[in-house]
Amino acid sequence: MKYLTEFRDKDVANGVLSEIQKTAKQIKQNPNIKLPILLMEICGGQTHSILQYGLNTAVLPDVEFVHGPGCPVCVTPIETINLALELAKQPNVIFTSFGDMLRVPGSHENMFQAKANGADIRWVYSPIDAVEIAKENPDKEVIFFAIGFETTVTPITAAIHLAKKWGVKNFFILTAMVRVPPALEVILNDQECVINGVLAAGHVCTIMGSGEYEPLAQKYAIPIVVTGFQPVEILSGVLTCLKQIRDGRAQVENAYNWVVREEGNLVAKELINEYFEIINRRWRGIGEIPNSGFGLRKEYQHFNAEEHWKNIIIKKEAESNPYCGLVLTGKMKPTACPFFKKECSQEHPIGALMVSSEGACAAYHKVSK
Repeated sequence: MKYLTEFRDKDVANGVLSEIQKTAKQIKQNPNIKLPILLMEICGGQTHSILQYGLNTAVLPDVEFVHGPGCPVCVTPIETINLALELAKQPNVIFTSFGDMLRVPGSHENMFQAKANGADIRWVYSPIDAVEIAKENPDKEVIFFAIGFETTVTPITAAIHLAKKWGVKNFFILTAMVRVPPALEVILNDQECVINGVLAAGHVCTIMGSGEYEPLAQKYAIPIVVTGFQPVEILSGVLTCLKQIRDGRAQVENAYNWVVREEGNLVAKELINEYFEIINRRWRGIGEIPNSGFGLRKEYQHFNAEEHWKNIIIKKEAESNPYCGLVLTGKMKPTACPFFKKECSQEHPIGALMVSSEGACAAYHKVSK
């Protein structure tokens, strides 16, 4: 397959669905396996594709999708949003961010409201855009809101590398970058966890490699399959998971091997390791997860916005929507949240999962009537 349309081909998808149904019938013969099979997709991009193309209903009643914490906007805790808002209001600051973050509510306002009240907040498409803004405005202090999973860490690292190369002294980042495997381990280690398999995010594995998930598959005896984001790719991942469950295997398999390698992108990983170290990080609705974040190394703390403005102290506050954590960990479907499409909607979101283009609540909002 070479072209995008082939990954959306109806006949190919139906062929994979037929194999899924056949494998599910074989699984039914095992009285020790309870149906439906629950598969957690990690990435919000996968969630949106699953709902957009109706894959969730196509695989029923034998397979059900459970949605994981795979949206960096969604997992950024409210105290980090509040800190970002305070930094954006500092004198002489230009605050830059990806677009999704601008609508995420803090305790009292969001970025758009702060901008309307005079803060210089700008939407950028790349962290390098923020470096260029800093270069063009040497009399200003430019902050980039550095959110994202391992995939996004790479361009953020490239931006810091470029700022260092250009000698840009007025560029800073507010770090909120997170790692997928530690969060997945929290979910798998929960006594209430009932998922039978995991669909790992292909773009994250493109950087870090599929091998990073081997310890989790072995420790928790659960199949983990790397998939892409188009219908045929996701269905292929489902089929691979089901075959493992049928055969009593628990391995990491790569159903996205035209992009992902076991070792990942060694050049990108080396660059990330040069500038960042692994630290503990707080997640919305989950709390602090050990070794789940990226923090600037000691020698690059002059790029750290929190260090530069360390006089700003933000109190930890309760989340505006306490159900976000349940959705992020697969314990609740968005439609089960009592706020869904009521107090919390696309027009007036109170939770980050409704704001983000990758949020599970936003996905359900788009397809629900």
